[in-house]
Amino acid sequence: MSEIKYKRVLLKLSGEALAGENKAGISAEVVEDITNQIKQMIELGVQVAVVVGGGNFWRGKYGYNMEKTTSDHMGMLATTINALALQDALESKGIFTRVQTAIEMREIAEPYIRRKAVKHLEKGRVVIFACGTGNTHFTTDTGAALRAAEVNAEVILVAKTIDGVYSADPKVDPTAVKYDKISYMDVLNKDLKVMDATAISLCRENNIPLVVFAMNDSTNMIKAVKGENVGTIVSD
Repeated sequence: MSEIKYKRVLLKLSGEALAGENKAGISAEVVEDITNQIKQMIELGVQVAVVVGGGNFWRGKYGYNMEKTTSDHMGMLATTINALALQDALESKGIFTRVQTAIEMREIAEPYIRRKAVKHLEKGRVVIFACGTGNTHFTTDTGAALRAAEVNAEVILVAKTIDGVYSADPKVDPTAVKYDKISYMDVLNKDLKVMDATAISLCRENNIPLVVFAMNDSTNMIKAVKGENVGTIVSD
């Protein structure tokens, strides 16, 4: 217990990350790696909540000719598919989990209730939040910031395909500079694509730091919860 810096964390996973090199669907290898890291955090005594996106199946912006609300609701259903896949993988490793959805689906998951979520975390269960905020026109980034604030998470762990926050997309611009630390306001002012602006503002208002790191290194989550230097820290 003395090893860890953060007792309660929220892990933000993109749907695209779950797809791995396939770019769509769910990669069994990626899910295996993520759930192994979550298991290690649980064994260290960390309370873990997860918010997962749905971009490996559907994103609201994919519905070019659709009514926006319909397209966003489809994206929320996609996040639920990913949440159930993570739940199954975690429980196969003996980790107790609960999926809570912001849109009621009682046959397959609990409805989101803050008090129940906190109780689950206190009992060592991994709580996976699906459907974002439950409202259209909001991303799962905003859902992650909102749930982190509601359950009093001490940090949001943002797992990405790159190893931190850069001044530009390093895959496109070879001169992009990586930041070890950066403020919320600089992220907003420089329009850096860490999370959307609403999510960053929520984190700033609630003083919730972000640790942004590469998910392809299986030691990064553990380093992050121990407070070791990994990726980029976004804070005040």
